[in-house]
Amino acid sequence: MTHPGTLVLIMAAAVLAPLLVHATGGRVRVPLVVFEIVLGIVIGPQVLGWAHPDEVVDTLADLGLSMLIFLAGYEIEFAAVRGDTLRRSLWAWPVSLLLGIGVGLLFSGGEVFEAFVVGTALTSTALGTVLPMLRDRGELRGRFGTVVSAFGAVGEFGPVVATALLLSGRRPAESAILLVAFGVVTAAAVFWALRPRPPWFGELAERTLHSSGQFAVRFVMLLLACMLGLAEVFGLDVLLGAFAAGVLTRIVLHRAVPAGSDAVLGKVEAMGFGFLVPLFYVVTGIEFDLDALLDSPAALLLVPVFLALFVLVRGAPVYVLAPKDLRRADRGALALFASTCLPLVVAITTIGVDQELLGTERAAALVGAAMISVLVLPLLAGRLRSPRGGTGGRAAGRTAGRTADDAETW
Repeated sequence: MTHPGTLVLIMAAAVLAPLLVHATGGRVRVPLVVFEIVLGIVIGPQVLGWAHPDEVVDTLADLGLSMLIFLAGYEIEFAAVRGDTLRRSLWAWPVSLLLGIGVGLLFSGGEVFEAFVVGTALTSTALGTVLPMLRDRGELRGRFGTVVSAFGAVGEFGPVVATALLLSGRRPAESAILLVAFGVVTAAAVFWALRPRPPWFGELAERTLHSSGQFAVRFVMLLLACMLGLAEVFGLDVLLGAFAAGVLTRIVLHRAVPAGSDAVLGKVEAMGFGFLVPLFYVVTGIEFDLDALLDSPAALLLVPVFLALFVLVRGAPVYVLAPKDLRRADRGALALFASTCLPLVVAITTIGVDQELLGTERAAALVGAAMISVLVLPLLAGRLRSPRGGTGGRAAGRTAGRTADDAETW
């Protein structure tokens, strides 16, 4: 049973984090997630020793990660993410994976599975972390936000699929069959979502939107639970189910409740960003193995090395394959946003340690570098795209984006 003090401390840290963002906003823009993780480290067993997660807290944290990926899947506008942009994003990730595995082989001394763990971690993008930052900056719906969504979605989805194939404990062929079966069921669900909903569905959703019934919100949570359960049944990572649930939810809501879809999403976001997602990040800080990092000079030295490799392995292919209509500064910002990672690095390294494929020191160095990436890389990306960086400001970027959107074809 969870000690009530632990949950109180976690939520106190979640409340304190936005206060710290507000207090420091005039001097430096520190992402909210950084404060949440750092506060988790401070109250955790490695520093003050006040908070000790247990099974209930870990379950809530897993739900928080699922909600984060669900909201990332919902934000993807597939009508905009298509054509040349989609093709380039699909090419960039395999190139990153090959580079990552090559780097992993150097670090692992030829151990293939350890190289795969390290290499896959180097290719991930924290889309669920990056998109809220772009939304807060008012850039999510423009051309740049669309491109980030495309490259980020592949950087989120690719590592999850690769992990499901090769780190599930099964033979790759068996994992591939299960993955294809999951894809077929998901495709059938998309076909169902595209069908018109009966009139009563939208009427009931709108009528209960501001009552205790909350039909639409309950339906969204049922859809999320079903997709998580489906992934579990197929023995795949539940993050696949969370991402698919986000995509399905967007289709259903925009077709059945077009006028109230934003209101429904707002309620789901309140549940996610108000409770579950910050809980995940605070618990990530609590469970971070700070001793393994600080007690090993070699592991500590690996942190800046891995941070540079995130940019090289993930960012460089993104920069090279970025859409041609983007300015140089925007290409650089895109590469930095694509190199921002954390949730999947935590998940992949945890699997690697549990299966004894990765040492705790190297895992701590990877997670530490990922935490720094969330702090540093979006700040650098924002500076590149600022008017001082020579991009001409947001208005020019939106104008160029509209031109590019009009020109892009399948």
